[in-house]
Amino acid sequence: MLSRANQLQYFIAVAEEGQITRAARRLKLAQPVLSQALANLEAEVGVDLLKRNARGVTLTEAGKAFLVDARRAFAAEIDAARTAQALARAGRGTIAVGFVGPPPLVSDPELFASFRETHPELEVSFQDMPFPRGATADWLADVDIALCHPPAAEAGIRSHAVRVEPRAILAHRSHPLARRPELDVADVLDETFISYHPSVQPGWAGFHSLDDHRGGPPEHLTSDHAQTTLHMVAIMTSGRAITAVPQTDAALALQVVPDVAVMRLSDADPARVSLVWRSDEPNPHVAMLLATAEGLSSGADAV
Repeated sequence: MLSRANQLQYFIAVAEEGQITRAARRLKLAQPVLSQALANLEAEVGVDLLKRNARGVTLTEAGKAFLVDARRAFAAEIDAARTAQALARAGRGTIAVGFVGPPPLVSDPELFASFRETHPELEVSFQDMPFPRGATADWLADVDIALCHPPAAEAGIRSHAVRVEPRAILAHRSHPLARRPELDVADVLDETFISYHPSVQPGWAGFHSLDDHRGGPPEHLTSDHAQTTLHMVAIMTSGRAITAVPQTDAALALQVVPDVAVMRLSDADPARVSLVWRSDEPNPHVAMLLATAEGLSSGADAV
């Protein structure tokens, strides 16, 4: 039997997609399963929430009112589950660190070596995350803290820069620009860039496409849409598209990805690879990791 949280999630997805088929695809459900779940929900509340038509579904007046409460109730369910999971990890002496890009033990070994030296009783688990999408708080739901180029800033979201460094261009070694070790932003703005899935936060995707220097998205984009780091690398190495990444990430890609070329961007605004977390994060081990990061930052500033 479905939980009320699942019922609400299904209804919200259908309301947002306007079509049961698309909602089922988004939820990774068979369409008949989703249709039955919606019918059961309407039977339980005793009123029609959706109008079915040839093009999809629309909300009834009751459905519109229910959607407001459904979103609120579903958010509360998610927050409660998130808090319970974080407290359970804390009780086990574990901190869950999400990341986008190279694994943190490779990209930022000093931070995690120092953390383990200071807190040998704690265990760090790492989770490779898809690119940020939707609300940042929701994207962080399955981890205690994440290491990445910062996603969208929101109320209740905090960040601490671990690395501030130049951006670099990643491209296949056959790309005409690959012969040059260093480029200006103007050299690449009109190139074909990797396209990011429409669900990926626009500002985050724009960082990799240099939208902050162009003033908008590239004119030329790949037809395939990247959703994860591995997908992005696969698109780049199979064609002539390029992307901008933090310099450390580019250097690591050069070591492990066949046929990749790295060109430093001399005049791009820097990348700020950061620890990102919710200000109400209940796992106390997050504060310990942040103290370690801040200590390393202070030491670097003092040098």
